[in-house]
Amino acid sequence: MIKLFDSVTINLNHIVYPIIYILMGVVIYNIIKNIISKLPRFSKKALKPAQAQRVKTIRLLILNIIKYIIVILVVLAILSVFGINVKSILAGLGIGTAIIGLAFQDMAKDLIAGIGIITEGTYDVGDTIEVEGFMGEVIALGLKTTQIRNYKGAVKIISNRYMDNIINYSLNNSLAQVDVSVAYEHNSKEVEEVLNQLIKDLNGKIEFTKKDIEVWGVEDLADSSVVYRVVVECEPTKNFIVQRKLRKEIKDAFDKAKIKIPYNQIEVHNGK
Repeated sequence: MIKLFDSVTINLNHIVYPIIYILMGVVIYNIIKNIISKLPRFSKKALKPAQAQRVKTIRLLILNIIKYIIVILVVLAILSVFGINVKSILAGLGIGTAIIGLAFQDMAKDLIAGIGIITEGTYDVGDTIEVEGFMGEVIALGLKTTQIRNYKGAVKIISNRYMDNIINYSLNNSLAQVDVSVAYEHNSKEVEEVLNQLIKDLNGKIEFTKKDIEVWGVEDLADSSVVYRVVVECEPTKNFIVQRKLRKEIKDAFDKAKIKIPYNQIEVHNGK
């Protein structure tokens, strides 16, 4: 303890220890930050942009949590140097935290759910998902809410605590499926020959397809037609685009081969 004047004294412990605690906190944080930054990284080619962003978000989230923990511990250590009863503060913080937790429990649920979604990779920005009957593309993913935009442009904002029972259409390839009806008067062998020749010409030429197109054959014997099924595996959520292209090509091929696609007709009789 140093005495400057008759009424002013300085306790060196009150100066030295706070500085030491602060420096220790900074050093520990930087060490942990360097360790986390040097953790194995995935190749950029192996990750989608959204997945790379998720990895970055997780790293920042962990660092922020560690930073706040270190700050709290340093502050409590400094307070103890000045003779303040830290135990009573911790007890008070516990009561205050409980009150705040009750007041903001819904927000806390959103944050916890958001952390779970980000860390587990349930879905990423750019994925097509369905929740509560609403299907669309994830355009924003935060710790509190998720924003989904459907094909009409409508955006639905959902709290993360309600993001359960999710259907994610972007995790695996989709199956484009086209059922085409043919009049009974046509021979099955003739129809399948036309379809097989068509897919032979189309394979590798339709965008978004991942495998060769397949003719699965007769799917149904309907009242006025025989239904044939054509399928192909394609990129996630691109099945609708591929199906439209296949329908056009099948229609053109049938027209060229003079194969009839039946349609509903109404006969009107003029009774006398």
